[in-house]
Amino acid sequence: SSSGKTTFTKRLAIQLIANGVHPLALGIDDYFVDREHTPLDGNGAYDFESLDAVDRVLLNHQIAQLLSGQTVHMPHYDFATGKRNGGRKARLAPEGIILAEGIHALNPDLLPDLKRDQIMRIYVSALTQLNIDHHNRVPTTDTRLLRRIVRDAQFRGYPAQATIQRWDSVTRGERRNIYPYQEEADAMFNSALVYELAVLKPFAEPLLAQIPPGSIEYVEARRLLAFLQWFRPWPADSVPDVSLLREFIGGSILQPFEL
Repeated sequence: SSSGKTTFTKRLAIQLIANGVHPLALGIDDYFVDREHTPLDGNGAYDFESLDAVDRVLLNHQIAQLLSGQTVHMPHYDFATGKRNGGRKARLAPEGIILAEGIHALNPDLLPDLKRDQIMRIYVSALTQLNIDHHNRVPTTDTRLLRRIVRDAQFRGYPAQATIQRWDSVTRGERRNIYPYQEEADAMFNSALVYELAVLKPFAEPLLAQIPPGSIEYVEARRLLAFLQWFRPWPADSVPDVSLLREFIGGSILQPFEL
């Protein structure tokens, strides 16, 4: 989660086009089942990290149609309503490729009808290179959590408290549904940026400061605020508009780009 898969996919698509290849982007999240059919985790919360949250029957059917040259009506999942609506018609160009983006893309059970040599899997992860000192590394999970707090507030209307509340479920789902399939990847892309925590700091701090004392999430918010004290703020207008970080702070020139 929050590894920058969407921007990576768009930038890969642009490079493929420049190389004369015609890709078709497909968001696995758009194949989520309606929210009332989403499986629940052990705490009774919606488990979007479960493979059963994806309508695999529809996904595999439409990919088979695309590969056979047919036009399909691809769905769009509305996170606000928890339902699929709208969508778009799409057809794969001759000699084109499908770029399927989502947290379950490494799982062989997602597309069981395709042969292994028909698929190239890329694992996108934010492997932070920084250490606070010689003994304390910057946790990769903290970087992704801060990205998600900022993104959820910017684009999904979720307060930081709600994001932190769901984070345990997210990481449990990753351990169960993503990490076991890392070795399925044919390539790995590290999306971490050495300057990103300095840029995220002025976005994240006021969001974390809104979490009320006495709440369960308050302790985690204070820990993250203390962690951010190690970084000086850096202005967002210094970040290129094609940067992967723009997926979380806004202002990406790639945001309206679709294939």
